Amino acid sequence: MRKLLSLLLVLVMMSSLFIGCAKDEPAVVETTAAETTAAETTAAETTAAGGSLADGIYFATQPTFDAESGWKTVVTIEVKDGKIVNADWNGASVTAGKDKKTTSMDGEYNMVAYGKAQSEWDVQAALAEAYLVENQSFDGLNYSDAEGHTDSITGVSIHVSDFVDLTNEALAAGPVGTGKYVDGSFYAEDADYGDSGWKENASFTVINGFIVAANWNGTSKDTEKDKKTASIDGDYGMVSIGKASSEWHEQAALVEGFLVDTQDFEAVTLTDAEGHTDAITGVSIHVGNFIELAKQALKLR
Repeated sequence: MRKLLSLLLVLVMMSSLFIGCAKDEPAVVETTAAETTAAETTAAETTAAGGSLADGIYFATQPTFDAESGWKTVVTIEVKDGKIVNADWNGASVTAGKDKKTTSMDGEYNMVAYGKAQSEWDVQAALAEAYLVENQSFDGLNYSDAEGHTDSITGVSIHVSDFVDLTNEALAAGPVGTGKYVDGSFYAEDADYGDSGWKENASFTVINGFIVAANWNGTSKDTEKDKKTASIDGDYGMVSIGKASSEWHEQAALVEGFLVDTQDFEAVTLTDAEGHTDAITGVSIHVGNFIELAKQALKLR
């Protein structure tokens, strides 16, 4: 009898152990399935970010120049076979002339000498560009402060937030191709001083075939100030003396902005022989000479 009871007890214990193991097994399977699903989702997101873009050239610029530095960011992205194959982070100055990369390469930006940076701006920009091409997005990049610096890219101490934002803006907008102008910096000026005593000049910066900065200015034989500075300082007196709606430098900025927005000199139609136009709201000064200088600078004639 005792042997029978002992045998029954052993059977009950073995049955309980078997049932307990059977209950644990599905939990292990569910955990594995969840991990696999998560991995597949991550891979799908990465593929979408790097493989679903339309081929072409993507382009974006900041709408205004930074009030402190005088620069604005310009981004050009090339996509081939659905993936980013080239990225160009550059900049244009409010005075036009050389783009930011060229300025840095020529030793004129001087981030190392004056800013005590570990490397020049163009060198650090190249590292950020390489990060984008390698990762196909900025999804894994983190900012270390409100200014947009990051510890995610080795060797980069400059703030990268403007590059990130403009890249996302360009990719969201779709490919736009290349503009109709030749890349570089361009300049032309009058051969001599006019009746007003000013010799006008025109400067342009072209990136990816688009005019990204235009600067209309002038020099005088009577003052060391350039025309814009004289206007800003109140020496030109177009409002107080000429009863104009705004000062010369303000109207010049409207003309510059119009050309950057339209990329078309033919859109500035002249209404008289003095070179006035009705095409640009708020501009009453004559613009004909500037348009001629611009065409000369960009070798359009």
